[in-house]
Amino acid sequence: MLRIPINERPDWRRRAGEFGFHFHTMYGEPYWDERAYYQFTLQQIEKDLEDPTAELQQMCMSVIDTVVADEELLAKFGIPELHWQAVADSWRRRDPSLYSRLDLVYTGKGPAKLLENNADTPTSLYESGFWQWLWLEELVDTGKLSKGADQFNSVQEKLVNRFADIAHHYQSEQWHFACCKDTEEDRGTVQYLQDCAKEAGLSDRFVYIEDIGLADTGAFTDLEDLPIESLFKLYPWEFMLREEFAKHIDEAQVNWLEPIWKSILSNKALLVMLWRAFPNHPNLLPAYFADEAGKTDHGQWVKKPIFSREGANISVIKNGSETYATDGPYGEEGFIVQQYCALPRFADNHTLIGSWLIGDEPAGISIREDSSPITQDLSRYLPHIIL
Repeated sequence: MLRIPINERPDWRRRAGEFGFHFHTMYGEPYWDERAYYQFTLQQIEKDLEDPTAELQQMCMSVIDTVVADEELLAKFGIPELHWQAVADSWRRRDPSLYSRLDLVYTGKGPAKLLENNADTPTSLYESGFWQWLWLEELVDTGKLSKGADQFNSVQEKLVNRFADIAHHYQSEQWHFACCKDTEEDRGTVQYLQDCAKEAGLSDRFVYIEDIGLADTGAFTDLEDLPIESLFKLYPWEFMLREEFAKHIDEAQVNWLEPIWKSILSNKALLVMLWRAFPNHPNLLPAYFADEAGKTDHGQWVKKPIFSREGANISVIKNGSETYATDGPYGEEGFIVQQYCALPRFADNHTLIGSWLIGDEPAGISIREDSSPITQDLSRYLPHIIL
């Protein structure tokens, strides 16, 4: 695993505009960064990343059976009691999932370690499935990379196929897509998914989350009062289940992407359950609920809110004392602690691997780096190759 500096394409910003990549720079700072790339061997990809991703996915799925059958655990996961039955029913029906991203610590040697499962609203999908592949093609075509260079990336192909499978499962081709207003990155991600869905033969009507209404019939509707039959929403279940319209979710009879059982997998409490079920697994780190006495008195730990996103409200604890912390709005829901595992450093960059699943199939990786040891929403995205 190497970080290799390279000259960026002189016209890539113009090209980004042509392809709708409008969030390559955020708040004046680079988000997409092609001044370097990461290089892997095929064995590193297949043995250390792809195979463990498939295994970790099956381990995560096995935990759901335990949680949906245990009210104490459902409460620990912060799922409102009103929705326990809906979560269990959705899981027992095996309502299909579109995608997930596992965040991994990987140095290039030895087993990758799971930090968390972004199973509900993972972003950086467009950059992973399309834009970094276009970067690879252009650099190979211009001779700046070897013709033998490849990439672990079947994200887009698998997304199109998965949309077709899900539409067939629900016997529904009428789909809506939604995200919040004033989030350019989220809108770009949803637009990319709309394109993939359209290629699979689905309709792709868009509505902002804030504009979804409720009809007298109990159906959710868009701004044209069309009922929402099937909806992809880039909006977290932990938010939805606490809002005014949450009491209408069952009655509305929507085919949800992601399904409501993903509220278990996208939850940091999953890490505790994985360690209980698979102690000392080479791809896991010890993890406990924070109220389990004495776990952080010795050694180094990371304290995470159950619902934290984008590195918010994370703290590092060493021998019982906090040594580093990030701000944010989370924490009331409770915390877990996970054994500290430092991200590898390349010069002044701390590097995180995101391993993508489409359905249950590993499909590619994304790479984020930051000068901070905790990856956050503005951490830079770099491409990769296999050579």
